[in-house]
Amino acid sequence: MSSAVQLTVKEVFDLLRDDLAAIEAEFERDTISSVPAITDIGAYLRAGGGKRIRPALLLLSAKLLGYNGPGAVRLGAVVEIVHTATLVHDDIIDEAEIRRGRPSANTTWGNSRCVLAGDWLYMQAFKIALQERKLKVLDVLIDLTQQMVEGELLQMERLGQCVSQQEHFDLIFRKTACLFATSMRLGAILGGASEEEERRLEEYGRNLGMAFQIVDDVLDLTASEEILGKPVASDLREGKVTMAVIHALERCTPSERELVETVLRERAFESVSHAQILEILQRYGAIDAAHARAAEYSEAARKAICTFPDSEIKRALLWVPEFVVEREK
Repeated sequence: MSSAVQLTVKEVFDLLRDDLAAIEAEFERDTISSVPAITDIGAYLRAGGGKRIRPALLLLSAKLLGYNGPGAVRLGAVVEIVHTATLVHDDIIDEAEIRRGRPSANTTWGNSRCVLAGDWLYMQAFKIALQERKLKVLDVLIDLTQQMVEGELLQMERLGQCVSQQEHFDLIFRKTACLFATSMRLGAILGGASEEEERRLEEYGRNLGMAFQIVDDVLDLTASEEILGKPVASDLREGKVTMAVIHALERCTPSERELVETVLRERAFESVSHAQILEILQRYGAIDAAHARAAEYSEAARKAICTFPDSEIKRALLWVPEFVVEREK
């Protein structure tokens, strides 16, 4: 990326600071219920933090097209609520005990309450989105929710199996990239984008989301528990193969493949150590291959918005893919 478009994290978030603060306040208001358990779970999840990258993308997409109305804050809260609901359900399905360095909500409130709280959050997101009085917004959110649920079901069916790269990319689109694409698309709808502008912004979000998840999966394998806020190699422990592992499996010896399959079968590093798996990945350049593919998606995201006029907002959008690929947590 040329120095002309390089920005810092601070500069990008300075552009969005007031709107992100408004989204946080909206998020807080929207997760209060007359049922104390829902309010308590909502407050706990909100306090867990997160990058808020999805509402930030929605804001940038809307601002790129000159929109500055209240709908961006409202829908920014919607996409964060949807994201939070998916995390609640994911932790239950994965039987996760840790999320962002703290006990997951289901370990505190139990699976039954958290399933219902997640359902409530989904419905609350749709209720808030209705305030925009735009059928297209609802259509987009319904399609998003169906894609994510289908992705979760497909992943459950493939646990412990060695899927192909294409199957894996389909899964990470459904589970992650579609929400990035939807965030960009909702901003485009608010900004009155043409069909071509909406398509380009959606493409930006899809490619960015793919890069984000590939990097996330690599960090799951290589970062420390302190940085991750959860046990290392959680994906393998849960029976999930990700891009770097698939890359190695397509090239390794039968005995090396058996080591990986043992971890997937045992759902733990008992007979095989984490270090042994990392050694196999390094031997076949799997980590580098995953980073290279993430960089390709990152560049595709930047190219998707190259036709938009130069502006401070466009420069921020051009910077975000670099931040996603180079992040360490």
